[in-house]
Amino acid sequence: MPWLQYVAEFIFPDGISIGVALNHFMMPDDPLLTPVQYLKGVGPNRAELLQKLGLRTAHDVLFNLPRDYLDLTVVKTVSQFEEGQSQTVRGTVVDLDGRELSRNRTLSAVLLDCDGDYLRGVWFNQPWVLRKFQPGDMVLFSGKLKRGGGRWEISHPTVTPLSAEDAEAGGGILPIYRLTEGLTMHAMRHIVRQAVENYAPFVAEDLPEKFRDYSKLIGIGDALRGVHFPNDQTERDTARRRIVFEDLLEFQIGLALKRRLRTRQPAAPRLPATTKIDARIRRLFPFALTDGQNAAIAEIVRDLESGNAMHRLLQADVGAGKTAVAIYAMLVAVAAGQQAVFMAPTELLAVQHWATIESILAHSRVNRLLLTGNLTAAQRKQALSDIAAGNVQLVVGTQAVIQKDVQFHRLGLVVIDEQHKFGVMQRAHFSAGTQIPHVLVMTATPIPRSLCLTQFGDLDLSLIADMPPGRRKVTTSRVSSPAARQKAWEFIRKKLKSGRQAYVVCPRVQSDVEDSGESDAAAEAVYEQLRQNELRGFRLGLVHGQMDRERKAAAMDAFRNGATQAIISTTVVEVGVDVPNATLMVVYEAQQFGLSQLHQLRGRIARGNFDGYCFLFSQTDNPDAVARLQALERTASGFDIAEADFELRGPGDVLGTRQHGGMPLRVADLTVDGALLNDARDVAFKLVDSGRIDEPDYAPLKSHVLERFSEQMDLVGSG
Repeated sequence: MPWLQYVAEFIFPDGISIGVALNHFMMPDDPLLTPVQYLKGVGPNRAELLQKLGLRTAHDVLFNLPRDYLDLTVVKTVSQFEEGQSQTVRGTVVDLDGRELSRNRTLSAVLLDCDGDYLRGVWFNQPWVLRKFQPGDMVLFSGKLKRGGGRWEISHPTVTPLSAEDAEAGGGILPIYRLTEGLTMHAMRHIVRQAVENYAPFVAEDLPEKFRDYSKLIGIGDALRGVHFPNDQTERDTARRRIVFEDLLEFQIGLALKRRLRTRQPAAPRLPATTKIDARIRRLFPFALTDGQNAAIAEIVRDLESGNAMHRLLQADVGAGKTAVAIYAMLVAVAAGQQAVFMAPTELLAVQHWATIESILAHSRVNRLLLTGNLTAAQRKQALSDIAAGNVQLVVGTQAVIQKDVQFHRLGLVVIDEQHKFGVMQRAHFSAGTQIPHVLVMTATPIPRSLCLTQFGDLDLSLIADMPPGRRKVTTSRVSSPAARQKAWEFIRKKLKSGRQAYVVCPRVQSDVEDSGESDAAAEAVYEQLRQNELRGFRLGLVHGQMDRERKAAAMDAFRNGATQAIISTTVVEVGVDVPNATLMVVYEAQQFGLSQLHQLRGRIARGNFDGYCFLFSQTDNPDAVARLQALERTASGFDIAEADFELRGPGDVLGTRQHGGMPLRVADLTVDGALLNDARDVAFKLVDSGRIDEPDYAPLKSHVLERFSEQMDLVGSG
């Protein structure tokens, strides 16, 4: 059909096949929305496999960037080896050797046949390494070469498995994609290549040419070709930078538009903190505030006095005193004749904050109320009436405070604790009334900077970096052997007899031996085990999320007042539980927790006058898990731990977004793109603040931003 090919070439960009042209006539609207089933080499069966990876359209395939690359251009042959230099070698596994050395040391070795010459990879004290290999496997070993025993050797090489297709590919840089069962890498590469050749020309260029020239960014079409099938590392890096920068830029423009929209809202109440008010508030605290707390208060007070609604994130390490800062801010609001509300993610945490606020305000005249789901119908009716009439000045509660029937008289300040456990719309709820209140978001889980600039990028940031004087030390130890466990329990029993108390934290409520590999790691099973063995004769309690409210409260009260010496629990004690006499913690299967979560847990101990001891029970030999636990042993800084956790696990696990809707970015990887994120944020806010984003040249970019983020960021009315 030469005439049809002529029509296709006339109507469509260069390189578009007849098949794609026909598909365009049959498919409505944008060719990039062509279902993957109609891509060359796919069909119905493979389309189902691609959909498991979230790839439903040609556009999805184009922007499904490689998760890694196999760079065969750097592979050296034996004749090219240089001793003492880092090299990459390709070979076939022909022998595995594992042996015990003296003093409980082990050696593991893998012998490669490299086209008739031999190279050995060796590992010390890592016997599990041999499980990764089978004779006949084709692999790349990367590391520093040395000559010994008549052959070449690499100690602790980096290993890259090779498929038969990889080995047959020869040289070049091969993309590595996420796969699912039934879909080979060879097939995936073929599908992506067809998509790039036939659909990349349809991708619109949203960035103006002058902007690209100034920012040294290549065109989007060249970027898509270069990121999937680069000729060299420079082309790969240049292409990826272009695509990732636009992804980050669009998101940051969305945040900047959201902030601009906020400044156009009705004015928030001015809440002045005069010298007299400041003195009255500080007299209520039985301790002097730290420099970090005072600095955060100064930033918050400037916002409260400005007349523009405050939207600020307060970060603090465990025990740094963020609650005291929140109480100060709420009392400023009350002093100005406004109401303040403090919202916590769980009833346990709300009750704990209520107890703290009650102790601080014991001699004040502030009318306050705890609003949870535990009130009777009559109590709730009276509470709602008092809130609506303005008789209650300060309200503490869970999500119960944002139910439709809760109407505030003059709401001036909202404090939201552990914001990452709430949705964005829950935060926005308080701005839906006739008066725009100030909003202070808090977290005792330090968040890496790059996550702050994405998940909380529309908020101003305050940090409390120091700790109150006299904060006790916590010694953290990884316990990996039965003998070490026995010694830990001996130590714990000794401390309990001296009057201290202990938390024992488990990863789940009930046993699931098949999944865990450790039959005793469930809270209920651990409770019975300790009651009959390690802690026999001691007073034990049990608390977990499946218990009803009354039983949980009773268990925690018994522990708080010393009626029980040790409490076995799940992570319901992660935040908010404050028992000064508790100095001991055991965490079962510690490898199942993230670093920041473990840091939160150990922050529950040593909150009184005694040092603390945290024991991380874990039998894992997984190198990544061991590295996480060792990081916790080394440092007590929550900010350092947050960065380490972020690097090891990635943003989805750190904030829990794997279970709650994913990250807002399309292709960027915050663990490696931090510097690019900073650049994109600077550019985005300059474009919005200067008004250039509203110019015709930037209309395609702005339109794309609103299309992606209008609903997620509530950008209606942003212009």
